[in-house]
Amino acid sequence: MRIFHESIDSPVGRLLIAASDNGLHAIEFPQGRHPVKRDSTWQEGAHPLLGETARQLGEYFTGQRRVFDLPLAPQGTDFQQRVWQALRAIPYGQTRSYAQLAAAIGQPKAMRAVGAANGRNPLSIVVPCHRVIGADGTLVGFGGGLPVKTFLLRLEGALA
Repeated sequence: MRIFHESIDSPVGRLLIAASDNGLHAIEFPQGRHPVKRDSTWQEGAHPLLGETARQLGEYFTGQRRVFDLPLAPQGTDFQQRVWQALRAIPYGQTRSYAQLAAAIGQPKAMRAVGAANGRNPLSIVVPCHRVIGADGTLVGFGGGLPVKTFLLRLEGALA
């Protein structure tokens, strides 16, 4: 399986996107803390899913898209996969705390583990880890940086 990648410009800076015939593998910020591991299957180049991802991200940034319709293929543990699935259930324009996310996956005491899985989300924006905030409503940790998190939440109307 070959994973194709390219960089695209966005209102939050350049994003690396990567996809294969299995689905979308990564959307990364340049300063991301936990980049997806690359191996010999990764190559720069075109793939139809990269174009579709860029198109849908463009629609999101112009306020024309609230839900992404892309096949996803993130690599992670079963626990991480459950957290990332719960992230996808957070509606556009809304936020959840780590405690709420832990409860949503049926492990209400696993807030720290949920936070760690959230931080390793390989599909930023499409799997909306930016919608997770502190229990007191503060903006906390985000791989793209807090200014980007603020921008995304304002774009969605979740922040004034």
